[in-house]
Amino acid sequence: MVLELKIRKVGNSVGVILPKQALSHLKVGEGDTVSVTEAADGSLRISPHRAEVARQLAVAQDVLNRYRNTLRELAK
Repeated sequence: MVLELKIRKVGNSVGVILPKQALSHLKVGEGDTVSVTEAADGSLRISPHRAEVARQLAVAQDVLNRYRNTLRELAK
């Protein structure tokens, strides 16, 4: 599915309105939360928010932050 969407002003912000087709594909609706993640190629991906995945990503980010120097040395 390829959708070309316009960025619109919403109050003091800007946003993208997802059409019914996209909402149906994601299995989300009004009031649901979605996650936007960056892919390796620099593109963005949108997916339904999953609390367990978000918790795991937070733990992984914490480990990366705490052991940043160690990981940098190991990568050499």
